[in-house]
Amino acid sequence: MSVKILVIHGPNLNLLGKREPSVYGLQTLSEINSELETLAQKLDVELKIIQSNSEGGIVSFIHDNADWADGLIINPAAYTHTSVAIRDAISAVGLPAVEVHISNVFKREDFRHFSYISPVAVGVICGFGGNGYLLALQAIVKEVNKRKGGNF
Repeated sequence: MSVKILVIHGPNLNLLGKREPSVYGLQTLSEINSELETLAQKLDVELKIIQSNSEGGIVSFIHDNADWADGLIINPAAYTHTSVAIRDAISAVGLPAVEVHISNVFKREDFRHFSYISPVAVGVICGFGGNGYLLALQAIVKEVNKRKGGNF
């Protein structure tokens, strides 16, 4: 049985490759998604991927797919530090979640050190660029299989 994972890219991540390359690198969101799809095929994982600049859009995506998904990967971007609504959506649906950040948020401005999402995530990956998403996919699949009593 295939594992089903939601992948959520938050605000401004549609600008990857152009946006502050010294912080976020040159990899585009399309390239990250392509690498995720390739790894997902190898792991027998189905993905549903969105990018939204809207907090409500992210909340609705989580709600609308809660019965389909086994887990989620989220880069909430700026909403990390501001969105109780996204935090509550993740908590409400009860899906295991991995929080991802392209940059090492702890090397950046102090306000980026706080996350509303981390307390409801099974883990956080930051500072590994787009590769963090691949690490997150491996981690969430392992977590889902553990919860289902299966193997990775």
